[in-house]
Amino acid sequence: MKIADFITWFEKWANPDWQESWDNCGWQIEPGVLQEDARVLVCLTPTLAVMQEAIAFRNVGIPVNLIFAHHPLIFSPPKSLRSGDAIGEMARLAFTNKIGVYSAHTNFDQVEDGTADVLAQILQLKEVSPVVPTQPGLGYGRVGNLETSITLGELLATIETRLTPSHLISSPVADLEQEISRVAVLGGSGASFLSAVVKTGAQAYLTSDCKFHQFQESRDRGLILIDAGHYATERPACDRLVQKFKDLNLDWVQLSQKDEDFRSFF
Repeated sequence: MKIADFITWFEKWANPDWQESWDNCGWQIEPGVLQEDARVLVCLTPTLAVMQEAIAFRNVGIPVNLIFAHHPLIFSPPKSLRSGDAIGEMARLAFTNKIGVYSAHTNFDQVEDGTADVLAQILQLKEVSPVVPTQPGLGYGRVGNLETSITLGELLATIETRLTPSHLISSPVADLEQEISRVAVLGGSGASFLSAVVKTGAQAYLTSDCKFHQFQESRDRGLILIDAGHYATERPACDRLVQKFKDLNLDWVQLSQKDEDFRSFF
């Protein structure tokens, strides 16, 4: 499948027109690869480490020509591209090695099998619906019911086992034996959706990048807030992308092994 056809297929599923006004989905760098057979390296964040990984594959005979990322490489228009600057170096290496960079961000967050949907599936939620609908059946976040109620302690243990986060932070609670039956999820930075989550009747909310006073707000509103980190809550959706892309019988597709969490906890 040519890269142009591959991107057309993807955009029929996760239309970049659905992105938020502040976002930058779609082509970040297109160095003339549209008519090449797609050989795709999937990642959460397009960094120099991922670009070097793609180049390393090329050096051993696997001509990777597309980095497909969730996070955009370019959020704000750069004022310059300079040697030694991260975006400048990405652009230089992309054009030198003919490796495109494409990002699917808030458009991918909303769709079936997108970032939130994959989290809901990992927790095996039933009767799932968007926390904030944007169009029929799609939207930001997911809320659903557990097949059988479990304790909060069991829910936290399940998240630890299935997402393997580098850290797990939750609202202070008096009773880890509290029964949980309804859970909301949103990959990445989801604390701004607290009010919408409360309206769904969820007892616990799994997301990331939560601040001190957002935990306070959550406690005051009777919602258990669980922060598993940005990387752990979104990386599984990248793995799902690889599986979907493999079903297209692309020449080559693989999940990056150089994706980074950017934060270490000691």
